[in-house]
Formats: sequence, structure tokens, C-alpha cells
Amino acid sequence: MYTPPHFREDDIALLHETIRRIAFGTLVTLGPDGLVASHVPMLLDAEKGTHGTLTGHLAKANIQTKTEASNIEALAIFQGPDAYITPNWYATKQEHGKVVPTWNYVAVHAYGQISFFEDTERLRDQVSRLTDKHEAENAEPWAVNDAPENFVQSHLKGIIGFEIPITRIDGKWKLSQNRPAEDKKGVMSGLDSRDGADAAISSVTRERLQS
Repeated sequence: MYTPPHFREDDIALLHETIRRIAFGTLVTLGPDGLVASHVPMLLDAEKGTHGTLTGHLAKANIQTKTEASNIEALAIFQGPDAYITPNWYATKQEHGKVVPTWNYVAVHAYGQISFFEDTERLRDQVSRLTDKHEAENAEPWAVNDAPENFVQSHLKGIIGFEIPITRIDGKWKLSQNRPAEDKKGVMSGLDSRDGADAAISSVTRERLQS
């Protein structure tokens, strides 16, 4: 990922927090038939490995699980809030007109070697933790144990778990940091004017530009 210095984010705690908040990522690997990508929820264990470890699971039928090669490099992409930025928001448009549209966004890329596992208890633990995390805000959280045991076991047989110890992690917070002060104000005001449609990117933009 191209990350100019003014957009680069190296704070590991913030990168981990962002992965956890986004939760749903794109898993990319290079197999014998070329690049393959899957869109899956993942868990992060920040204490395991140099930069943390990602875990998740895929359907056994997924071609991404079929490669027999070892030391497969994987890339997990977590895309945060984003928004189109119109040049009309820039004060410099009125001064010289030398402005163009852009797209602002937050993204985290995590790299590492992926390994797969089929151990039933390990899969059950991974699926249970993933479920508990995303059910936590519900008034009556659903748990894996709420389903009949034979039903749970049949579903566990249809998936394969994966683990990625992160060897490199890149963060990009492209939020108009490279613009003049008055243009930054225009971007913040413009995002705020979109009736909540860009509330997430507006919040993170204001936090970054005013820090």
C-alpha cells in the first residue's frame, strides 16, 4: 500500500483497535491458480506474535483452502470509513482553481504466512469467540451452545480455520492532512454537511486534523 509520510499510521495500538472495530476483512492469498480473495470476519490476538495474530475460518469448499504449499503469504485488508472529497470544499479553489477531487479513507493491511487447521475443538473455540464478540451488544446474545450439538458438529465439519501471525502491518489514514489549513476546515465542514451519511469518516477526519 502506498503510504506517503503524512498519511502513514504506525501506532500499533491504534492499528489493532481499528482491526477489531472493523472486524470484517478481505483475505488475499496467492495459490497455484493465481490470486484468491475471501471476505471474512477475523479475530485479533494482539498478545500473540510480534505484531499480533489473526484467526478466522473459511468453508471447506472454498478454493482458498485447497493449496498444499507451505509458507503461503497472506494479506488481510481492513477497510475503514471512506468518502469522496469534492474540490468545492477547498478554500484554495477560489484562490487559484488548481484543485482536483480525491477520496479519503482509512485502511489497515496485515501481512503474514497463513496456516490452516481442522481440529474440531480449536474450530469450536474460534467460532464461539467470534460469535460472542458480535453478539455482545444484543439484549439476549445467541451462543454456539444454543444450537443442538449434532447440528454444531455438522457445521464444524464444513469449515477450515486459519491463523496468520502478522509479520508486517501498514496503516493509512488519508484524511486531507496534506492540505492547507483553510482547505482542512472546508473538508471538515463539507463532511459534516452530508446529513450523517459520512458520520464515521467525518469523526475520524476531525480527530486527525485537529490533533
